[in-house]
Amino acid sequence: MHSAPPSAVSPLRFVVFAAGVTAIGGFLFGYDTAVINGANSYLKAYMHLNPAQEGFAGASAILGCIPGAMFAGHLSDRFGRRKTLFLCAVLYALSGILSALPRTFDEFLVARFIGGLGIGASSMICPVHIAEISPEKWRGRLGTLFQLGIVMGIFLTLLTNKMVQGFGDELWNTTQGWRWMLGAGAVPAVAFFGLLFAVPESPRWLAQRGRRDEALAILTSAGGAGHAALEMTAIEDAMQDEDGGLSELFTPGVLRPLLVAVMLMAFSQFCGINAILYYSSKIFEAAGGGKNAAFMSSMWVGLINVGFTFVAIGLVDKAGRRPLLLIGTALQTLSLGLIGWMFHTEQNGLPLLLCVVCFIGAFAMAMGPIGWLFCSEVFPNKVRGRAMSLAALTVWVSCYIVTQTFPMLNDSPAVGPALTFWIYALVSFASFLFVLTMVPETKGRTLEEIGASWSKR
Repeated sequence: MHSAPPSAVSPLRFVVFAAGVTAIGGFLFGYDTAVINGANSYLKAYMHLNPAQEGFAGASAILGCIPGAMFAGHLSDRFGRRKTLFLCAVLYALSGILSALPRTFDEFLVARFIGGLGIGASSMICPVHIAEISPEKWRGRLGTLFQLGIVMGIFLTLLTNKMVQGFGDELWNTTQGWRWMLGAGAVPAVAFFGLLFAVPESPRWLAQRGRRDEALAILTSAGGAGHAALEMTAIEDAMQDEDGGLSELFTPGVLRPLLVAVMLMAFSQFCGINAILYYSSKIFEAAGGGKNAAFMSSMWVGLINVGFTFVAIGLVDKAGRRPLLLIGTALQTLSLGLIGWMFHTEQNGLPLLLCVVCFIGAFAMAMGPIGWLFCSEVFPNKVRGRAMSLAALTVWVSCYIVTQTFPMLNDSPAVGPALTFWIYALVSFASFLFVLTMVPETKGRTLEEIGASWSKR
């Protein structure tokens, strides 16, 4: 499968199209992870699931994310970023179709696990592909399109699930509705597969494979002849200092950014973001709202998530990565502390919603998009795929721990919701200190300059 030939369109339009199509992988990521939030109660009734099985149904996709993230780096380094994206599209489509057709609980788990493989792989490959094709002056804004895709996918699940619920009564939703919720994800997956034929391969991967002319042509389409000549020289110079073997992950120039990236991604999950996104309805119901009020509150959470991602897109290449991360983690700490106080004092309604919305906004403009962006930027070219796999693996292991422990902590008489959110607040404060002391600025620098800087630190 050959890379799509460069077109005669303007460089900005060229890279926006390529990044936008790649970001559909993020959209499917968000849709596939969040769609179970509306389908699980009907699935539970239809298959007569016990509490342990219900939890496993929700976690089955996340369990697939772990091997998906682990192996995607090796596949993308060997076969190319673009072919790995095609594989992600196939996995998403297959999972959507099979999730709508299971006759047994085991068949459902297999279908969701396949989707998880796609989520894990796309969480690693999409940010890398966008970063490797984007000129440094646009890389921040284009890189955050991946997170925009995720939050758009999450938000669309709320609308899709609500729309499907309206097609029938409780009995119809129990027997058929959840199938339509899950199966709807196959439609954008097929569209993603088709659009990928018009997306070029990563020029950096092509250069590493000795396909210099193809790489130079894509770099020219992305930034002009002058940009292409400078980038190609930098790429070839960097290749001389990289052996590309697994042992290179443990050299100072790779191990240092790898540790920073892994810690940053762990902080992005242990702040409790997915506890709120996956269990938002349950949180608002526990705070005293009815089901309809909880749904509307979740809608506001989804809208804020999307809106503040646009804040990140507008500021990340102007203000820089570090300032946004510092502001975002500080606001996260304050918001989570207040959420815990609301539960401690048994307050609900608008004050609780405002605190949750503030936390979501802070995460959406900083830790959410910039975590993925930073990880896609900081590794040397030859090991970027495998190093990014470890960063993505960290996300999914951490995400699994949070989603499994939140219901236990939240419902525990010894812990309860107040202390649970105070724990998340402490994690956010620790992430603020970590960014302040350990995370460098990457704004306006080429990937090769960023990679070389770690060896000099």
